[in-house]
Amino acid sequence: MVQLYNLHPFGSQRVVPCKQEPAHFCCGRDVLFVASAAAGCRVEVFAVRDQGRCEPLGSFATLGPVLRMAHSQAGDYLVTIEEKSKATFLRAYMNWRCMSAGSSRVCVRMVGHKMEESYSETLKEQMSIVEMPLSDPPLCISCCPVNGDLLVGCKNKLVMFCLKHLVINQNLTVLDFERSLILHVDNLIPAEVAFCARHIAITTELDVLILKLELVQQSADRTEQCAHRVSTLEKPMGGGAKDEGPSTHTLPLELDEFIVCQKPVELLGEESKLCEIPITLESTELPTEDTKCFQVRYLLFRRFTPDQSPFGFCEETKLHSVQLLPVYQTGSSVTACEETENKRELLSLFCFFSLPHVGYLYSVGKLVELISTYQYSEKSEQAVLTPQFLHVVTSENLQCFTVRCSAAAARDEDPYIDTTVKACPPVALDVCTLRMQLFIGPRAICHFKNHIILLTKADTEDITERRKPARRMLSRKADSTKSRTNSESEPGWNLYIINTVSTIQLYREMVDYSRTYENIKTESCIHLLSEAHLLVRAAIMDPSFHKSDEKEELLRAFRESCAFLGDCYSRCDTKDYHLALPYYRMSGLSMTEVLKRLVSEVDEIQRYERGFIFYLTHSLNEDLNEELSKESANKVLQIFYLADPLQLPHILCSPCMRNVCPLTAVKYLQKVEKIMPSVVLTLTKAFMALKMGDLTTYEHEMDSYKETILACGFIGQPKLLRQREEGIVIPTEFAVHLKEMQPGLLVAATVALHENSKMELEEADTFFKMLCSNGDNTIPQLLVDFWEALLVVCSQEEIIQELLLRVTSQYVWRISKKQIPETKPLKTTEDLINSCNYFGLICPWVTSIMSVGSPSDKDYCEDISKLQSLLCSQSINIASVLPVLEPLREAGNVGLTIHVLCSTRLGKYEEAIDQLLKRCPDAAVLYAQHELKDDTRALWWNKLFPELCKRTRLNGNDCPVLISSLKETLSVVAMELELRDFLSLLPEDGTAAFFLPHLLHCSQRKLLT
Repeated sequence: MVQLYNLHPFGSQRVVPCKQEPAHFCCGRDVLFVASAAAGCRVEVFAVRDQGRCEPLGSFATLGPVLRMAHSQAGDYLVTIEEKSKATFLRAYMNWRCMSAGSSRVCVRMVGHKMEESYSETLKEQMSIVEMPLSDPPLCISCCPVNGDLLVGCKNKLVMFCLKHLVINQNLTVLDFERSLILHVDNLIPAEVAFCARHIAITTELDVLILKLELVQQSADRTEQCAHRVSTLEKPMGGGAKDEGPSTHTLPLELDEFIVCQKPVELLGEESKLCEIPITLESTELPTEDTKCFQVRYLLFRRFTPDQSPFGFCEETKLHSVQLLPVYQTGSSVTACEETENKRELLSLFCFFSLPHVGYLYSVGKLVELISTYQYSEKSEQAVLTPQFLHVVTSENLQCFTVRCSAAAARDEDPYIDTTVKACPPVALDVCTLRMQLFIGPRAICHFKNHIILLTKADTEDITERRKPARRMLSRKADSTKSRTNSESEPGWNLYIINTVSTIQLYREMVDYSRTYENIKTESCIHLLSEAHLLVRAAIMDPSFHKSDEKEELLRAFRESCAFLGDCYSRCDTKDYHLALPYYRMSGLSMTEVLKRLVSEVDEIQRYERGFIFYLTHSLNEDLNEELSKESANKVLQIFYLADPLQLPHILCSPCMRNVCPLTAVKYLQKVEKIMPSVVLTLTKAFMALKMGDLTTYEHEMDSYKETILACGFIGQPKLLRQREEGIVIPTEFAVHLKEMQPGLLVAATVALHENSKMELEEADTFFKMLCSNGDNTIPQLLVDFWEALLVVCSQEEIIQELLLRVTSQYVWRISKKQIPETKPLKTTEDLINSCNYFGLICPWVTSIMSVGSPSDKDYCEDISKLQSLLCSQSINIASVLPVLEPLREAGNVGLTIHVLCSTRLGKYEEAIDQLLKRCPDAAVLYAQHELKDDTRALWWNKLFPELCKRTRLNGNDCPVLISSLKETLSVVAMELELRDFLSLLPEDGTAAFFLPHLLHCSQRKLLT
């Protein structure tokens, strides 16, 4: 559906002072080319100044009447199809600007002709005409706006010429063409072609075909083959497109009185291969290392029939105005006068074509899809597409439609569009007609920058009517540019330059127009504001935006349009109410400013729509650096109580609501509690009571549930404990109070938050450090309590190993620095052993060593025992913690136990035995009894017994501990070895009385066995 508005996109108009009747015209950069009608054989050139003022630059002769003409932005050349003696010629006019400086010299050369250096000086000061001979007459032409390449349509083929920059010498570079590729298309006579970034659109009377030339990767040794080969695409099998009759290209001749019409067909993407139009590529450029090989990819095929028109059967139904419109990456362009303009990065590509009564706009970039359909009120003559508008010439009007190019391109450019961060009006939004401007006999149109060039030619009866006084439809400035006499105007033609109004001016008019719908809250208000938004967005995406004088004003208009759309989606009851949030975000408005726009200052009950509540809910639940005033916060409280009371506990925990009146909040919460009680609501009431200093109410609320339930309640609203300011975690007053009064509940709640993915490990570290006012280098005991509690419940191996490393580091640091925890640990070693698999029972030999330790170690016994418990378990990776344990290597008995435990876990039992015998021999046997089992049992007689014998021999009777240990070892060895093996172990110089009881015991065991 096309909506109609009576806006004013057209400004003033001026008459182009042509000397002869125009036949064709086109625009390029800052000039207008006008080819005169049949007898003239000239092209007039006009400079277009501000406000559409035209100044003649000069003219040049053509070979004959111009049938088609086009200007290339890249290369700044004019290409024409001219007719002479019933033959057509393709010519390109280079360096034409020199003739405006008074030079009349012209050089005519063939395409590809080698230019000698001797001509360098003359080439600078003369216009060059490049003749491009073709085997078949040229029918249509198109220049690529990206790189200046030329595409020529002939019967059954398309010829592509590449624009070349030839360096004659360091002071002179000239332009030339090279015929590089021929596309052979069977049984196709192109009526129009469009060419852009290797995309080709071809139309016949009723068919549209869009192709893309894709580069094929070729190895170096195949370059020459690629340059000369002729590759034919595979032909479709099995009857072509579905729902399609016989191909128009193979129809037998019928009797003249019959007209055969095929069914309409639309094939998109890969399906378009079924169009039964085979294409053969023929490379014609000279083979070099840089030779490019192409293959064709079909993008779209569409076939129309004459009876498609809603106005009935018409033999004159023909396609016209095919156009490819590129949209570039924002900020990737350069100025129009630079040769490097072809380095702009293409973002999106659109194709437009039209029937007499309906036009079609497709996106043919990343995705091929129909964007918009345009229904005309009258038969159209020609249309021209711009990033902001579609201008259509009908039999009596110049019509201006909106387009959706900027909406589609914005989605290609920004992945955050259509999220809660950013929004853009949908591509499928109905288009609208902004203006239907009456003209007498409009015939042709073209567009550049903010100018529309319109050719009108009235019939004889129209001229008579025109002489009658009539009200002007447009302001027509009287200036010296209209120099034709009345007699010259008699034929009834005029060439106008119509200035389109500035984007800002039209935007303001659209906003003012939308206010007529503001009070009735209809979709029309959203539609018109969406049009205004897309208008500004298209201007911002224009390559020239960054150098525009209106840059700042356009950015302000963009933000303002976002705010207006946010207002609409907040006020209107629409299915797209959620768009209020991203539009307000893009507007840059603060929450306070939004509240002022939407909430009445009068203390009255308002109805608040879903969009407004959605915006407030998301904004309050995010960590915004904005504090609402007391009045605004209380108003928000009232809004949610009326619109969504169940959200009250959550919005009260927002940092934005820090200034809310806690007494008022408790009253509202009590009302909600009667409807839907919850743990979160109870905790919120306790929080508000704490803010008021009412500890009695606080304790009453906290006693309503068990501590485990309260800990889980914080999962529902983590902001009761922590908030963020500029990305930094800040503990709340509630957390500070719990730290002092119920640290166990605080730690349990934090563990619950971590296990439910509401708080990361690093975030918890920051939280506890800030809560306990510790510096970055000091670990508070409450954080260690959190790590220990998390080890009890955590199931993620990676996090477990990180936690084990952290607690180990902390235990070692406090033991080595003789630091006492600032608060009493919440869990003892026994608690951890009983509740956590990562803390093991402490080995008896460790306890034995510690029993004879230094009295000073008792001050840190809890950290020591926890560290020893960790090392006694099989959970921690000993190799990874060895560097951490290094400070305890010389720490007396503590260091000995740590050293021996690590050696044992690493399988270095002999090293452990040596350490024990050296520093604590009375624990050696106890160690062996606990550790030397199964595969390591042989160490009793292979290591421990020989070492004890050796050390006893050296110390004699002065070391009773060694003698006692030797006796215990002999008892174990005698029970394990055969008599012969046992005898071989005994030292030759040993005292028989000492060893004899053990020898007898071994032999008696053998006899009993």
